[in-house]
Amino acid sequence: MAISKTLSGSVPAGRLSQDSDSIAAHSYDAWPVAVKWRQQGKQPCRPDAVARPRSTAEVRALLEDCNANGTPVTAWGLGSSVVGSPLTEAGGLVIDLSDMDRLISIDEANLLVTVEAGKRGDILEAELNARGYTLNHSPQSLDRSTVGGWIATRATGQFSSHYGGIEDQLVALKVVLADGQIVQTKLTPRAAIGLDTKSVFLGSEGTLGIVTEVTTRIFPRKAYRRLETITFDTVSAGISVLRALTRSGIRPFLVRFYDVDESRHAMKDPGFASCAMFLGFEGVQAVADAEYNWALGLCREHGGRAIGPAGAVGWMARRFDFSAIENVLARPGGVAETIEISDFWGSIEGTYIALKAALAPLADEVLCHFSHIYAQGTSLYVILVGQAQDAAAAEARIREIWDVAMRICLERGAATSHHHGVGLARKAFVAADQGTAMIVNQRIKSALDPNNILNPGKLGYAR
Repeated sequence: MAISKTLSGSVPAGRLSQDSDSIAAHSYDAWPVAVKWRQQGKQPCRPDAVARPRSTAEVRALLEDCNANGTPVTAWGLGSSVVGSPLTEAGGLVIDLSDMDRLISIDEANLLVTVEAGKRGDILEAELNARGYTLNHSPQSLDRSTVGGWIATRATGQFSSHYGGIEDQLVALKVVLADGQIVQTKLTPRAAIGLDTKSVFLGSEGTLGIVTEVTTRIFPRKAYRRLETITFDTVSAGISVLRALTRSGIRPFLVRFYDVDESRHAMKDPGFASCAMFLGFEGVQAVADAEYNWALGLCREHGGRAIGPAGAVGWMARRFDFSAIENVLARPGGVAETIEISDFWGSIEGTYIALKAALAPLADEVLCHFSHIYAQGTSLYVILVGQAQDAAAAEARIREIWDVAMRICLERGAATSHHHGVGLARKAFVAADQGTAMIVNQRIKSALDPNNILNPGKLGYAR
């Protein structure tokens, strides 16, 4: 496609590229299947060109031209998606937003920060920390993901059980629609004036518009924290404690509960023989200590045994480290995958048992933990590690893992994603997951992007 001619003038010279290195860099993300594609020399998700705008106005110009010419457009942050969200199956233009990384303002009176969508999470967090604030949004990918990516995938962070996901932090956004129109939602703490427009774009994965600026809440950094590690004999006992915590009104900032198999990894002890739970409380010392004491009493009622803070402290120190999975995937036949789902309290244990049993033949290890809790239910995070003959066989195994896991979630009524999003990995399962809600989803897509140029084929939308 002579895409450089159709987009000439949309961005300054030097920021629109069709060279092989730029194309290759935007043909793969961190989805394990994409890792296996790279190892096999396959490039099924190859864009025709890559643009690097530095302003909302330049994004607008690019979209106006692409919409007029019917050129597919895919937004790109840092390419750290683990499900293929920024990969294009339609070619066209990738709009890489990573140069749009300015911190626009910090509003200390109202506890708000406004940034461009390409702002990297760890850099923003460091800038806020220097002023005494924090995002309290800490995905494991903090140092390899952008604020815009969090919005696009409806991300959540490791402290969400207290502070919520990105949907709870988002206050306003600026988005460029497919035809180039710029939409700025109003800054307000809360409003009851029609639709919550900003929420339309949460989790939309670039299919409805391209987010260019984001305003989120920030929080004063807490001076006091208290951590603990508790062991349980059974998964059932730990789940009972998590459910009781949500009913009590006690909201630890850190909640993670591991089955025995993953506890060995979480505790860095191959001989560890119990399920482990990490709890953390922060804020006013007297309140945090009171919550800690109450929670430990609850754990004891369910057979839990406090063994000191070391396990939780160790996890906090390495919580952004993804190298164990990356090292397995680096081997041509290495099989590794992470799948996160959610379910109600009344059915999550059955879903855990079903997934663990069905996935066991497909991996050497199936590790599970529960790490985001709500009044009605919890997330379940499954990690699979194994070995296949070569990269092609590993790719086939990973695809089979997805088919099995998604089928079980659909059969049991569980949500097929909790925070990684849809991308290519879950695309085939969206319609079954959403049911009749797809009628509304598709009509919004058709209204906002009638020429279907934005990330076409994603989220179950008609191509």
